[in-house]
Amino acid sequence: MMKKPDHSSDRVIVIGAGIGGLAAALPLVHRGFDVTLLEQHGAPGGKMRQVNGVDAGPTVLTMLDVFEAVFDEVGEALQDHVSLIPQPILARHWWPDSGPLDLFPNQTQSADAIEAFAGPTARTEFTNFAQRAARLFDGFRDPMMLRPEPRLSALTLHVLRNPRLIQDMGVGQTLGHLLKNSFTDPRLRQLFGRYATYVGGSPDRSPALLSLIWDAEARGVWCVKGGMSALARAMSDLITARGGTLRTNVKVQRIDAASGAVSGVTLASGETLSADHVVFNGDPRALATGLLGTDTRHTAQITTKRARSLSANVWSFHAAPSDIDLSHHNVVFCDPSRTEFAKIEKGQIPSDPSLYICAEDRGQNTALPDIERFEIIMNTPPLTQRAATPEDYEICHSRTFPRLRNFGLSFSPEPGPEALTTARRFDTLFPGSSGSLYGQTPHGMTAALERPTARTRITGLYLAGGGTHPGAGVPMAALSGRHAAAAIVADRTSTSRSRKTDTHGGMSTGSATTARGLSRSSGS
Repeated sequence: MMKKPDHSSDRVIVIGAGIGGLAAALPLVHRGFDVTLLEQHGAPGGKMRQVNGVDAGPTVLTMLDVFEAVFDEVGEALQDHVSLIPQPILARHWWPDSGPLDLFPNQTQSADAIEAFAGPTARTEFTNFAQRAARLFDGFRDPMMLRPEPRLSALTLHVLRNPRLIQDMGVGQTLGHLLKNSFTDPRLRQLFGRYATYVGGSPDRSPALLSLIWDAEARGVWCVKGGMSALARAMSDLITARGGTLRTNVKVQRIDAASGAVSGVTLASGETLSADHVVFNGDPRALATGLLGTDTRHTAQITTKRARSLSANVWSFHAAPSDIDLSHHNVVFCDPSRTEFAKIEKGQIPSDPSLYICAEDRGQNTALPDIERFEIIMNTPPLTQRAATPEDYEICHSRTFPRLRNFGLSFSPEPGPEALTTARRFDTLFPGSSGSLYGQTPHGMTAALERPTARTRITGLYLAGGGTHPGAGVPMAALSGRHAAAAIVADRTSTSRSRKTDTHGGMSTGSATTARGLSRSSGS
């Protein structure tokens, strides 16, 4: 648990109440900082949003220990604030001529299922792949995910000290290449290649290191009763209960930092708010493109030089489904001999896409209602590759629901345009994103090291969210918020010490100890 300082009256403004902003605000409020959260939408959560009571973003928790640590830091227990339901099935998978194949948070169960599905050779291949993924996850969790500012030199030294990681990483290989060498059955290559889309990438261009994402999910998934937005509400309620302020439906016009140090923010209403520290929990590309004013437009310029990750067409609706045995997590794949990613790379909506279906009322340990809640996700290009058009609804509808009927899954009624969120809508909801849901592309061997980190060159300005290190996904965004909080605490301590000795200077670069202290409580 973080110890409160004897005195802290520093004013912190957090722009954006997504999971990164909430994870930054909560420990700062606990330490006595004067924290105000400014959220442009009507409720906290960011991408953990709902449309007419249906989740329209992330649907489950993984890496539960990250969230347990967020609450533990402030003397609370996660389970006292949200109801968590462990899922016995990670996901159920179908192909045009086969399935379902269930995978489980138990390697032996998954191996048994894969053997029944694809034979004993596939079982051995899966076991080898899973063991490799576990070694990679364990090997890179501390020096990469939990480290506020990872460096290539430090990672290289870490790998050299653990030579098995060199082979496991598949240096120079894409995830697609690794899977081709790992699995004989093309359906299994396709299944495990899907994990690249969790961070907005194509398996054919993402590094083989991303195979570790399988292990993160294999360690368990949990539903949150009331949906993922219930977690955001629980965190924001705790922040306000501890003395923080949450203001919704507030748009920030600019971050004021004319002298190279933040002084506050100006709202679209013309109101100005003073601050000693500002945490920007949005796509950092919004800063780099000047959407938050000219004072911060030189921040995170890397985001204007790297390609954007995938976007999506997302359906969120109520309907009565046909009688098909759905799990909470479901994936309907296209023919494995075809690939949707080649079309996406060309800036096209796939004609034969794989579809993720979340049956939100299943896995809740309650009786199913007659009318259920569903979220369906189709990967699509960001707006930097394809301009959205008014015809996107018809295109997306025709490539979603007729396909699902071929698998025996139909809905009554089928959703209308109001239930669809497209890349254009995502860009409106999350300015500067170009519709990308995951920030920069994960393509390339060093992509993970090219994301902006919590600190910026502007004194008092910090970053958090899925577009910031350690990257996309709810657990990673939460870690980014903790990194931002740790940096503020360390920099304030450094500044206070400097004042005592009348030594003038800028931001401290020696805050790794504080940041690691926060990270250790994440379960490392």
